[in-house]
Amino acid sequence: MATTLSSPTGGPRRGLRRIEKNHWLYIAVIVAVVAGALVGILAPDFAKGLEPIGKAFVNLIKMMIAPVIFCTIVLGVGSIAKAATVGKVGGLAVVYFLVMSTFALGIGLVVGNIIHPGEGLDLSTAEYQVDDSQKEATTTSDFILGIIPTTLVSSLVSGSILQTLLVALLVGFALQTMGDKGTGILDAIRSIQTLVFRILNMILWLAPVGAFGAIAAVVGNTGAGALLGLATLMIAFYVTCILFIVVILGGLLFLVTRVNIFLLMKYLAREYLLIVATSSSEAALPRLIAKMEHVGVSKSVVGITVPTGYSFNLDGTAIYLTMASLFIATAMGTPLAIPEQIGLLVFMIIASKGAAGVTGAGLATLAAGLQTYRPDLVNGVGVIVGVDRFMSEARALTNFTGNAVATLLIGTWTRQVDPQRVREVLHGAKPFDEARFARADPHTAVNDFTDEEEVAAVTAGSGSSRKE
Repeated sequence: MATTLSSPTGGPRRGLRRIEKNHWLYIAVIVAVVAGALVGILAPDFAKGLEPIGKAFVNLIKMMIAPVIFCTIVLGVGSIAKAATVGKVGGLAVVYFLVMSTFALGIGLVVGNIIHPGEGLDLSTAEYQVDDSQKEATTTSDFILGIIPTTLVSSLVSGSILQTLLVALLVGFALQTMGDKGTGILDAIRSIQTLVFRILNMILWLAPVGAFGAIAAVVGNTGAGALLGLATLMIAFYVTCILFIVVILGGLLFLVTRVNIFLLMKYLAREYLLIVATSSSEAALPRLIAKMEHVGVSKSVVGITVPTGYSFNLDGTAIYLTMASLFIATAMGTPLAIPEQIGLLVFMIIASKGAAGVTGAGLATLAAGLQTYRPDLVNGVGVIVGVDRFMSEARALTNFTGNAVATLLIGTWTRQVDPQRVREVLHGAKPFDEARFARADPHTAVNDFTDEEEVAAVTAGSGSSRKE
């Protein structure tokens, strides 16, 4: 029986409207990229004059960096603290997520240094540069003093990313020491984050306009070679994500659980279609929770691992951030030195937490990283806009697969999964009841979807279940 794709917050009809809007945006971006390339080839002098359009879009993204970083870091610290309070499962999940995200960032750096994406392009024109004062080297003491803002809110006003990061970390940890008294403030910040990402989503609807101006200017300045460079980046990113899923995640999953990654991916096929349609892994969150419980992982493990993973297990986003950064730096003729790459990696590990599943968060985090370490490169983000939309699916699919694998791994390590049921479900002996899930309320279906009797042997004695 066919089921209707639905969003986690609005039911089938709202989900279909979201999918239709995304399809129109995809078409618009494709048309804009093609039109920009044609204008750049046929009328290069005119195309160069369109660069302010692309820079205007980048400035809109830069405008959102500080509030995005502040909200995601404060809430991310809360997620770590909440997971750490639930004992072995939470602590193990946080450690695993941090290790895998760091590993994925490292893979992105390795691949980027091997293939040198952006090599051969010349975007180092005057239009792409910023004032030399932004590139002046500072001493270690100047750097440390520069991280400390003059007031608690001045970092948000000035747009200094490192200062915003410091304030966000201080606020996040301070709120955790307040206990229940800090809950109201965290809820308010969560509401502000919703507003911030709503604004960011509105800005992303201007992506076709920004992509047209940026691609036209790049092709006008460098020729058709720019298109080849972007295609190389996109293909390399997709190949890297596929290899990461099959080799790294698949190998780890098989070694620990003896589960074939392809059987797991087949089991999650409907969720993959939903992610591709919406360009966000967030839409598949309720279904992932229900399916992981159905496959035999205890509710306590699923309830901790999946939501925390959506904030911290960002394998696809991590690969994207490092590869895109190296592409921009190389294309603009100022490659990142190894120390700069390591510094960027450390920043991305922290700054990317809490933004998973939200369309546009990856682009904003990329701009934030470059703004922090190499402000002379941040305008190059406009070049990425043309292909970022097509790379978002690979990011979301990799993040989603990583969370599914993590749930099985954490369940196995804590002995809160039924291996026999896992085999039966993945081989089709006990299929997921799509009709029952479709009839249920998306907000409550995941609480009672699994037949408790069938996993009683796993959950007996744990005395815990997932709380909303």
